[in-house]
Amino acid sequence: MNRTDQCTAVIGLQWGDEGKGKLVDLLAAEHDLVVRYNGGANAGHSVVVGGERFALHLVPSGILSPATRTVIGNGVVVDPARLLDEIEKLEARGVKTEGRIAISDRAHVVLDYHKSEDGLREELLKAGQAGKRVGAGTSQEIGTTRRGIGPCYADKVTRATGVRMGDLLRPDALRRKVELACRMKHALFEGLASSAHVEWEPFEPDAIIETALGHGDKLRHRITDTTYLLHDELNAGRRLLFEGANATLLDVDHGTYPYVTSSNSSVLGAGPGSGVPGHRLDRVIGVMKAYSTRVGGGPMPTELHDETGNQIRERGHEYGTTTGRPRRVGWLDLVALRYACMVNGVSEVAIMLLDVLAGFDDLKVCTAYIVDGRETDRFPPDAADLEHARPVYETLSGFGEEITGVTSMGELPAGAAAYVDRIERHLGVPVRVVSVGPDRAQTIRLSETGCAS
Repeated sequence: MNRTDQCTAVIGLQWGDEGKGKLVDLLAAEHDLVVRYNGGANAGHSVVVGGERFALHLVPSGILSPATRTVIGNGVVVDPARLLDEIEKLEARGVKTEGRIAISDRAHVVLDYHKSEDGLREELLKAGQAGKRVGAGTSQEIGTTRRGIGPCYADKVTRATGVRMGDLLRPDALRRKVELACRMKHALFEGLASSAHVEWEPFEPDAIIETALGHGDKLRHRITDTTYLLHDELNAGRRLLFEGANATLLDVDHGTYPYVTSSNSSVLGAGPGSGVPGHRLDRVIGVMKAYSTRVGGGPMPTELHDETGNQIRERGHEYGTTTGRPRRVGWLDLVALRYACMVNGVSEVAIMLLDVLAGFDDLKVCTAYIVDGRETDRFPPDAADLEHARPVYETLSGFGEEITGVTSMGELPAGAAAYVDRIERHLGVPVRVVSVGPDRAQTIRLSETGCAS
């Protein structure tokens, strides 16, 4: 695929875990920098290279391409301890990171009290739910990873207590913010813990400050003004690949609110999360699974609660990269996907994990919803509305053959090829990538003429 686009974005179109990491890894060698612009250690991108699996949470997936540099943008919330641990593990496995990871001095820092707040809020929601069930797959508990992501973003917006990576190099500023945050949060935590009937331990500001300054010292040579860095690289003609974390249906504004993440995880977050304006994007690649999955609470119209769902889960190894939690599984939802393509202005689609569906006699795809007795092809992103949506299915012939060794579209079984074609026709967006296995090599890439490249 010979293209001259300077800026490309890779965006998840569903509820995450679509295989974005594999696609970013595949494209990284064609770009000079890979830029992560949202989310935090709640994201988990799995990449398999030569049979070796890497699980990345904060470091962009482009790190596995030796000539590519990576940037953690200002829109990311960084847990310094987890980042350092991730870097250490990459180095131990022979991945060189020196001079290849730049961290925005404006990225906000996840501290221990953010994680405690995350857990306390979830416990309170769980306690308030106590035995109730609000619709299929839905409860008051949001289902966060309890990594402190939401509370960190909340501090960013409240401003006075927001700690940024640059503050880890400014002891006086760090002390002022952490001491204020501890005073405010201690009062909050007492109320949360009492209401949730759980215990909590007050934080010592000095310990938090000492640890944070230590992390800052180790990361000092990587912390910089990445906004200027990226614009300097653009002016020099370098090619940038933007890596979205989480996915469109978890976007805080355009996802299934309130069962969403705490950032703009669609392409709409790329500009504010990196400092590179959205109009500089030449190409937006939407990544989707060949079926649907979701982790945590919130409505999922095509969710399967039967043996078919269990088979897909086991074949697809549908357990969270970050948490290990089993994912909810369902048939492909084309209504949600077309909405996601619209919101992101997707120019092409990558279908991942098609191989997981091998062996099924029939495959179902949702092409519309029944809402309040009426059929609609529009996706209602608010969870209160989506809860009432019932899927309208179209049944397609399946394919019994394994496809993990297929290298071109012409080699796909008729049922698999028809499935891809049905997706493309419904979305109105060309399919340019079809993944038939976890390894980098198990990928069919199509040119604009529809031929494998």
